[in-house]
Amino acid sequence: MATQTNSIPALTHFLDLHDLSTEQFWGLLRLAKTLKEERARLGRNTPLLSGKSLAMVFQKPSLRTRVSFEMAMQHLGGHALYISPQEVGLGTRESAPDVARVLSGYVDGIMARVFEHALVVAMAEWGSVPVINGLSDFSHPCQAMADLLTLWENMGDLTGRTLVYIGDGANNVATSLVQAGGKAGMVMRIVAPRGYQPEPGVLDQTDADVTVTDDIDGVIGADVLYTDVWTSMGQEAERDVRLAVFPPYQINEKLLAHTRNPAVKVLHCLPAHRGEEITDAVADGAQSLLFPQAHNRLHAQKAVLAHLLGGVALV
Repeated sequence: MATQTNSIPALTHFLDLHDLSTEQFWGLLRLAKTLKEERARLGRNTPLLSGKSLAMVFQKPSLRTRVSFEMAMQHLGGHALYISPQEVGLGTRESAPDVARVLSGYVDGIMARVFEHALVVAMAEWGSVPVINGLSDFSHPCQAMADLLTLWENMGDLTGRTLVYIGDGANNVATSLVQAGGKAGMVMRIVAPRGYQPEPGVLDQTDADVTVTDDIDGVIGADVLYTDVWTSMGQEAERDVRLAVFPPYQINEKLLAHTRNPAVKVLHCLPAHRGEEITDAVADGAQSLLFPQAHNRLHAQKAVLAHLLGGVALV
């Protein structure tokens, strides 16, 4: 794997998929696939990040984000340092610019999982090392990369395939999914109650053919159904209201049948509130890709790390 010498421009940060060209997006997916296949074939990865370190700054807790980034660094020969919310007080005890400037003197890269997107943007602006958005209230680019890697592996060419996101269409996962689907040439639909649909500005940041509706018939013809929790971290005060609005948008066996596609696949970024946005029968059923999708967080993030911290070319 060569350092960056080819025609696809190198990334300096990984904050939002809107910032990537289609070539950079697919370059990262191809690199993820190469790294995944290398580990499956050899039982290890080339130590591309030997001597490199990643600071992982968390405002929000996570299973997949922490473990996948930490293991990605370990597999590639580097080291990851977990920094808990209490240790920093990002945006309260210490400002994002100050945290970024301090950490830039200690580590080779920063991953931040934050509430406000402005915090990760400020860290990228003021830090002198690459910054990766591990999740913000606006977008979740690492998740969307894993999602598209999973679909590419399972469905081949994604051009013209229909991906339907159902549920809270205004959340960060939906935003990144629309951006990713556009770069993959997919037909995108958001099926969500009124008041929980994407802001117009989000739809301006994608090349995708996007339809937004509150009509459940929007799932008809779907190749992929995707959902997320109805109440995310930070929205707990809205839980009762949301539980009254969203039940018609649950992914269950009746909804799968309503797609009229017996081969439809199901995705969920996890954690799942089983019995709310998705049933056990679907989450654990034959059409579910939930756990391959979760495992691909590791491989997609390896690609981002190998490129940003190791200078591996996108081809």
